[in-house]
Amino acid sequence: MTVVHALLLGIIQGLTEFIPVSSTAHLLIGQTLLGLPADGAMFSFLVLVQIGTIVSLLIYYWKDLVSIFVDTVKNLGGVRDFKTLPDNARMGWYILIATVPALLAGYLLKDAVEALFRLPLLQAAIRLFAAAILLFLAESLTTKDRQLASMTWLDALVVGLFQIIAVFPGASRSGSTISGGMFRGFDRPSAARFAFLMSVPVMLAAGGYEMLDIIRMPGLAEFLPALAVGFVTAAIVGWMSVRWLLRYLGHHSLYIFSAYCALIGVIVLIFHFVL
Repeated sequence: MTVVHALLLGIIQGLTEFIPVSSTAHLLIGQTLLGLPADGAMFSFLVLVQIGTIVSLLIYYWKDLVSIFVDTVKNLGGVRDFKTLPDNARMGWYILIATVPALLAGYLLKDAVEALFRLPLLQAAIRLFAAAILLFLAESLTTKDRQLASMTWLDALVVGLFQIIAVFPGASRSGSTISGGMFRGFDRPSAARFAFLMSVPVMLAAGGYEMLDIIRMPGLAEFLPALAVGFVTAAIVGWMSVRWLLRYLGHHSLYIFSAYCALIGVIVLIFHFVL
């Protein structure tokens, strides 16, 4: 992998991590078009470059995240009824509840997920079709009349379970969790905000786990410049993407993203069987 490859993949990651069209699918497509091998190093790069977009979330939501963390820690000893907690402390607990299913799924299904990545175009098509179906159903079957102030621990758990779909067999992470929130009746901006906040611990954990493999990787010094370029590029482009999407969802539906995923999924699947 060259620095140019990393730059292009970083742009793809930043553009598609938060927009619900499956960043992983687009990275796999980019990997194939660039002629990069589907090996362990590539899998680690795809996971770790996502930390760049986590940085963009940390910057975008830093005031909210600090308040949530501080209030959650302050109220650790008084958790008897979530309804009695301050708003930020309650949100902190809901993020933790939503995180558990994805962490368990990621740990238990890691080998199966890596196996799928050896067929990049097929895995990309699966993720795109899954995203298309989820987004269409979420937009057409939900009421979208709730805001985050009405969230309960059950809502958080259900949204967390939806994140498993992003792990295996694979879908858009943001698309899965935004859809999960909408299936619980939340409006699009509220569902997106919780989806982004809850993605922080999961993606940090995944990136930290892969970092252990990176440290032991032969030829690490040669790999670091490309990783750094992908990381920084994803962070910059990701910040712009999340800012745009939150504004967009205030006035527009998810149908355009569903249609896009379905169309690209068909094209990718054709190429998978033809190539």
